[in-house]
Amino acid sequence: MENNKAIAIFDSKQIRRFYDSSKDVWYFSLVDIVAALTDSANATDYLKKLRKRDYELNSYLGTNCPQVEMETSSGVKRKTLGGNAQHIFRLVQSIPSPKAEPFKQWLAKVGYERMQEIQDPEMGLDRARENWQRLGRSEKWIQQRMTGQDTRNKLTDYWKESGVSKSDEFAFLTNIIHQEWTGITVKSHKDLKGLKSQNLRDHMSEAELIFTALAELSTRQIAEAEKAKGVIENANAGKKGGAVAKNARKELEAKTGKSVVTGENFLPPAKDKKKLK
Repeated sequence: MENNKAIAIFDSKQIRRFYDSSKDVWYFSLVDIVAALTDSANATDYLKKLRKRDYELNSYLGTNCPQVEMETSSGVKRKTLGGNAQHIFRLVQSIPSPKAEPFKQWLAKVGYERMQEIQDPEMGLDRARENWQRLGRSEKWIQQRMTGQDTRNKLTDYWKESGVSKSDEFAFLTNIIHQEWTGITVKSHKDLKGLKSQNLRDHMSEAELIFTALAELSTRQIAEAEKAKGVIENANAGKKGGAVAKNARKELEAKTGKSVVTGENFLPPAKDKKKLK
């Protein structure tokens, strides 16, 4: 399987997906689909209860849907139940939701778009830009997000080539860089922004994206210069790279009087809960 790392957007909800190039099939996270269709506070529990109530659905998903490795919001890769279009249609039949039909149409469209992207990879970048535009991001923010992702990809490519292969190792190294330049862990940064399952980078300010990219660019170049191998040597390079961004952050904060690391996010306004009478 070839993991074409991707996030699809349905009704402003992120749905993780994994492309199996050997079969030319997308596998989508079933938990993410449940979250998008139900707005459940705990999609994992919702899916468990749904399978417990519907024996046929449980048997069908258990027999046909593979456990696929996908990246969590914290950057750690974990196996989760994935389904292709046929599996998902069966799941949607069991979920009472007004979004069911629009979701089916969206799913068919996503499959067609993937075939286009294979022929023209730039179309995938264009669609990512369109998704962020629909979510209200500025052109400056979108450009910085895409530039930062390219910097991130080059770093992870180096890690793979230097002997780092496990998902928890990637998360460990990422956290070292992040904590070094921000002064807080990835989890603490997400907590500061009030995030749960959301991708932290999708809720960073322009400054946070720039300093994250600086930290990861510095880390890669230091690792290359030192010919770092394995987790320990790359962790040392990560601390040095993160320190470059930390020093730049502190200098900027001293001149502006404003903190670069912020609790601001792009979450929609919370809906007011009706008071019980």
